[in-house]
Amino acid sequence: MFNLGTAAHAQDTTKKANAVAKPNPYKRPAVAAQTPVVTPSAATTPQPQKPVDKSLHGQYTYLLTKIYNYQQPLVGALVKNYNDTLKATRKQLKDAQETVTAQAKTIDTLKKSSNNKDQSLAASEAKVNEVSLLGIPINKGTYNLIMWGLVIGFGAIAAIVIARSGAHSREAKYRIKLYNELEEEYKNYKAKANEKEKKLARELQTERNKLDELTGKG
Repeated sequence: MFNLGTAAHAQDTTKKANAVAKPNPYKRPAVAAQTPVVTPSAATTPQPQKPVDKSLHGQYTYLLTKIYNYQQPLVGALVKNYNDTLKATRKQLKDAQETVTAQAKTIDTLKKSSNNKDQSLAASEAKVNEVSLLGIPINKGTYNLIMWGLVIGFGAIAAIVIARSGAHSREAKYRIKLYNELEEEYKNYKAKANEKEKKLARELQTERNKLDELTGKG
């Protein structure tokens, strides 16, 4: 950025240089007075007066007092272009900040929506994985363990009952076999007893006949 104070000093110096009167050709030239030689260390350079107001408007106002009138529109146009550019840049910066703020709000909204969806999904999964057993909510994994435990338990009980039933069946068959054997022996014994009884009855009848014969003869 150029220094308006330095430019104003240059314009002021130009004015003074142009304001020097032209020499008169009819006037006798004056004898130049001898002036002491000034060393560079003793020479002093005039310092331009700096504006008190350091703002852009203050420097612009100060510059208008140091330039020609025909230069003022050019400087005014330059300052106007600078102000327009500055305003446009500030507007772009403001728009960019508003865009960033809107995007940040959108991101926050999306994050909240994502969190709500995650919570809803977790609740849905928990509801899907939950089973009511006797009015008590139980996790599906626990429910499966309980059901498989009951199935295994009932299977073990059924196996024990079947094993016991098999043992009882074998015992019953054994008892039936013994009964049949005893019945067969009893039948054989009864048949033999009948035969023996008949034999004894015949022998008894024979003895009676013999006794009757002996008694009749006597």
